[in-house]
Amino acid sequence: MATAAGRLSDEELMELLALARKSDSVELKLTVPASDHRAAISELGLDPLEAQIRQVFFFDTPDLALNAVGVVARARRIQGRAGDTVVKLRPVDPDGLPAELRLSPNVVVEVDAMPGGFVCSASLKARADAPSVRDVALGKRSARKLFSKEQRTFFDAHAPDGLAFKDLSILGPIFVLKQNFAPRELGRRMVAELWFYPDGSRILELSTKCTATDAFQVAAEARSYLGEKGVSLQGRQETKTKAALTFFSKQLREAPTA
Repeated sequence: MATAAGRLSDEELMELLALARKSDSVELKLTVPASDHRAAISELGLDPLEAQIRQVFFFDTPDLALNAVGVVARARRIQGRAGDTVVKLRPVDPDGLPAELRLSPNVVVEVDAMPGGFVCSASLKARADAPSVRDVALGKRSARKLFSKEQRTFFDAHAPDGLAFKDLSILGPIFVLKQNFAPRELGRRMVAELWFYPDGSRILELSTKCTATDAFQVAAEARSYLGEKGVSLQGRQETKTKAALTFFSKQLREAPTA
């Protein structure tokens, strides 16, 4: 979801804390306003030459039928290492997930929190080699074969009735630069991701992961650090996935038919 930056109410804070305690981790995120990208990259000491290149593909229908029920299917090619696939469901209540799913080593239940909003998701991940992802993008391989049996079962349980992988279109790719950095002033690792959209727009997201116990302290410390670096905390918050799905679904709907 996209939200205006702001403070959560007391009730929302209690809900966030309750979800976090039942999750595997918390990821604190901040979208930097486009007008501040250059200054933020400079002040944080980020170097594009040290960033890892990624290529991200989403799978959905032109009218985003999967996204409408909270399901995201994604594949990534990653420079210098194996890629991956994920089938994600959000929002979720961790208590409502099947016990066998929570026990899977491939499942991560995580709360994403940003100024003014939060969401809990369950992500089922698997490895995928870069050539296979590329073959799917080129139409040489079925998208279904990219995903593991466990992922396909998870997909079938939550996708709209009758919707199969063969019915999905490729939305992408999005090119991404990702860099990990560990500011001495903060004493913990952060991640910067710069997503490049085909229309020339960009999203710069800063994030850090922590436990539920440490979430509020880490949020306060990160907020202070970024403020000292001149990074705006008041900009409109956009999710990278939603922006990508919105862009490419519009492109698919407007494409001329044969």
